[in-house]
Order: sequence, then structure tokens, then C-alpha cells
Amino acid sequence: MRPPSARRARELRSNARLALTTASRHLGDDPLLLALQVSRRLPRPVVVAASRGLLLGTGTRGTEPAGSLRGAYGAWLAGHADAAAAELTALRDRPAAPGRLGRRLAAELAVQLGRADVAPAGSTTTGPTTTSPPPATSSLQARSAWQRGDVAAALEHSARDAGHPGLHHRYAAELATMRPGARVESGAPRPPSPARPGGGLAVFHVLTNSLPHTQSGYALRSHAVLTAQRDAGIRVAAATRLGYPVSVGKLGARHLDVVDGIEYTRLVPTRSAATADARLRQQVELLAPILERFEPQVLHTTTNFTNALVTEALARRFGVPWVYEVRGLLEETWVASRPGAAEQAHAAGSERYRLLRAKETEMALAADHVVTLSETLRAELIERGVPASGITVVPNAVDAALLSRCATPESARRALNLPTEGFWVGTVSSLVDYEGLDTMIDAVALLRERGVDARALIVGDGASRPALERRAAEAGLSDVVVFTGRVPRERAADYHEALDVFVVPRRDVRVARRVTPLKPIEAMACGRPVVASDLPALAELIEPHGSGVLVPPGDAAALAGALEQLSASPIAREQYAAAGRAFAGSRTWKHAGSAYLDLYQRLTARVAA
Repeated sequence: MRPPSARRARELRSNARLALTTASRHLGDDPLLLALQVSRRLPRPVVVAASRGLLLGTGTRGTEPAGSLRGAYGAWLAGHADAAAAELTALRDRPAAPGRLGRRLAAELAVQLGRADVAPAGSTTTGPTTTSPPPATSSLQARSAWQRGDVAAALEHSARDAGHPGLHHRYAAELATMRPGARVESGAPRPPSPARPGGGLAVFHVLTNSLPHTQSGYALRSHAVLTAQRDAGIRVAAATRLGYPVSVGKLGARHLDVVDGIEYTRLVPTRSAATADARLRQQVELLAPILERFEPQVLHTTTNFTNALVTEALARRFGVPWVYEVRGLLEETWVASRPGAAEQAHAAGSERYRLLRAKETEMALAADHVVTLSETLRAELIERGVPASGITVVPNAVDAALLSRCATPESARRALNLPTEGFWVGTVSSLVDYEGLDTMIDAVALLRERGVDARALIVGDGASRPALERRAAEAGLSDVVVFTGRVPRERAADYHEALDVFVVPRRDVRVARRVTPLKPIEAMACGRPVVASDLPALAELIEPHGSGVLVPPGDAAALAGALEQLSASPIAREQYAAAGRAFAGSRTWKHAGSAYLDLYQRLTARVAA
């Protein structure tokens, strides 16, 4: 065995080689795109400082006419998509157009924004053309079409760009993984391993990302599931996707992280394969020796379909059943990420949407069993043809320790150095557009106009944060809307307790109608009433249990009205809080661990028979 220092040096060399070879590949494909992507992934203080410097003196800051490429880049870097688009629009309409490199940068920014309509003249970024475009814009057109879901157009444009052949190969390979019937080679089969005497069931999880490098709801649920299964007597371990976490900039990452006793193995080769299908085969080959040592009786993976393809291949090789945990709907999440209603409508009717939906359904049908998070998602899967008998609902749950927390909102705020006065509403969430947090900010503004000392606490980070901060500032709420950024997961409950009411103002988009979030249940466990958008996945958490109030999505006035009533009635808040805590008490991770154990025992018994 190598000494720890030698193993650590080997890890760092492997991380550096992977980062360098990946960057070199992208540099050869498109240096400008690589520069843009790297600039957005720099540490947040660096990005903020750079964007402020770029915006100084530009139209975005109001000191000179709009239409500055520097202003567009600075606004994009800061996350102000609308301001960046406005700068590009003004730049496009200026008589004196920027030079060739400037047009390339402007067109690239338009693609990054998903706004082909603001691209400079002469660099069309979407739709098939009747004449061959200049080589400088073919890759832009291809990426724009791919982002919009126009797969055939993306392949057409990328094939025309002889200067960047790698882009066409990547798109063709990614399309190949999405096609009906596409599978990953499994390699030579081997007999399944028997359960170790006295060792209980062994289950290996194939994940996208995990703690400690990612603090998303996905990573938190994965860790809670693994911990609950271990506590239920199951031997568990997990591995994350190929290249992670180096692929998200964690160059100092170890290749084995142990969090609360749970092992997360990292698959970090010195070079990742160039195309999506080849990377899936590479992931299978890197996981195989790990599973040889672990000897699982069941494999467990989560959405999306690429995880399912890898896990299915390994299940065939090792002769064990596999479980597909459908935590969301990939195609709906992609649609929700598109900018604006028109782009979302286009995406929902696109070829990419149809391929993603069909592939997710195909993999759910291929699994030995499907787990999902809610009755709403279960009904969706049944509608797609997945047998009801093959689906188990294991909902989001809470740590039982939350049920005994008893801090008042005032004392919790005091401990966090927040003002104790006022009526505080807010959320703990990833800050993405479909969460609808702009509606909550607008509701706070309405409440203050009515004389209610309403304040908001927004805990988390994400792509929507700059726009939300700007909205609060424009409404004159900067002093009463607090953005904390990401907080350590062990401190999240402190922020739940600091609120008088937890708000889930999700937009009425398909992903929000079907997918249930984790944080509202944690808020209920902490004894906080919930006000949420009246959408099926949220109503399922609230309506049958009397744990809060439902309001029409996107309606700031209705949200303000519900919050105003609660601000005036401590008794109503206490009643909702008590009902929510009772409901959360029936959804602990201990219950979830027992549900998984029962499922795995049934699957292994079926294989043995």
C-alpha cells in the first residue's frame, strides 16, 4: 500500500491531467467558448469584481448609451440575463458594428443567453439555412440549435463546420445515447455474489454528484438515503459520474470522500473519452473493479437516463437487479431552464424533448423496479406505461432530530445576527427561475405598502440570484430582503427556524407541477407553517394534512393576502405548524430506510427464486 502522501500526490496528478486534457480538447474546438465558460466558473468574489469592473461606465450602469460589448459581457458574467440581452440588442442596432472578434463574442453571448434574436447581423444562430454560413458561425448555429432542442438542425450546422469537427462528433454521439434501444456494452457476465454471512444486503449506488462538493437537493437526498439504508442494516457505498468533482472545478478533490461514514468513490481518469457514448463505456469499465470488491446484491441509481444506462450494463455483467429512482423529469427540467415562455414552448415541442421523454420512459421500463418521490410522479409514470406494481413511492423525508427543535423565530434570528423584529418569510432552496422567488419579493413589497413589517430571508444560491437581488433593489427592499448564499447543510435548520412562514412560490411549469421539493417538509418538521403555490406536487404535501396555505402560482397579490392573514394570526400559524410537524413525523428517514430494505429483500428473493 502506498503511503498517504504518495496516494495524495497521485490523486492530484490525475486531477490535473484530467483538467488539462479536457481544457486542451475544448481549446482546440473553440477557444472563445472555453474562455467564456472558464470565466463564469471562477470563484464568486472574482466573478463579482470582474463584472463590476466591466460594467463601470457602460449603459448597464446608466452613465453612457447602451450597446457596449463590454457591458453585455459584464452583465452576463454577473448573471443579469435581461440586461445582457438589452446591451446586445442595442449593440446589434448600432450603425458602427464591432469587428469580427467582437461579432463572434456577441454571438456567443447570445447563444449562452439562449437569445438568438439578439445576435449581431451576419451571425444567425438558429434554424437551418439554405446557404452555407461562414465557418466562424457554423458552430454557433449548431450550439444554438442544440440548446433549443432542434437536434437535426444542430447536426446539420455542426457538419458544415470543418474547422470544429469535434462538435459534430459529440452531438452525434450524444444523440446516439438518446435513441430508442441504445444501450451500453456490459462486458463479460459473471455470477452474482452471495450475501456475506451476517453482513446483510449490499447495495451500491451510482450517482451524478454528492456531498461534500455539491450541496443541491439531489446530493442531500442521496446522502440521506444512503445514511437511512445503512441505519436499516444495509451495507452501502456510492460512486459519482465520470470526472466529477474535477469537472466542476474541484482540482484538489480526493478520489474517496467519507461523509458521516458513507463512502463516495470518484471516477477520475487522466483523460475522459471525447464523446458521450464512449464516456458511458469508460464509466462502466472504471466501476466494474469497484463492484468486484464490493460484491453488491442490488444496484441503485437515480435520474437521469445516462446513470440508468451505466447501471443497467453493470447489472447485466454482475447478474444483479437494479433500481431506477426517478426524482424528476429530465425533459421538463430542461424545458424550465429555457429563457422565457416562447423558448419554453418551443423546447416542449422539440425533437430533443421527445427523445429525452422517450428515453427516460424506456429506462424506467427496463429497470427491475422504480422508486419515485411522490404520488404525482407515480401517476405520471403509470400514465407512461410503467406497471403500478413496479413502482414504490419513497417520499422526501426528514431527520427525526428536527422534530424536537423548539427555537422561536425571534431567538433563531438573534442567533443568526438577524433583526428580531418584523414578520419574516422566506425559503431555503436552489435559486432557479421556476422556484418563482420574484413573486415572493413582489409580495413582500405589497405587504410593506400595506403597513406590514414584512421581511424576506432567501437562503441558497443559483443562476437566478443576481436577477432576484436586482429585483429587490429596484423595489427598494435591499435592507429587508436578505440573501445568505449557500450555508452549511448542518445549519439549514437554523434558517428554517428564523422564519415565521416558509414560502414555496413555484411557477406553474410542468416540472414544478410534478416534482416535490425536500425543504418544505424540513420546515414543517421545524414547526413552521408553509405557504405554497397550488400545484399538484405541492398540494400533495399540504392539502391533506392542513399544514399550510395554497395560493395561485405567480400571483403576488394572492400570496401577499395569505401572508398578511398569517402575520395577523399567531394562532393560525401555530395550528398550521402543529399539523405540519405531525405530518413530518410520519416522514422520517428511518421510515424510508425500512421501505428500501423491504424493497431490496423482495428483489433479491425474486432473483434467488
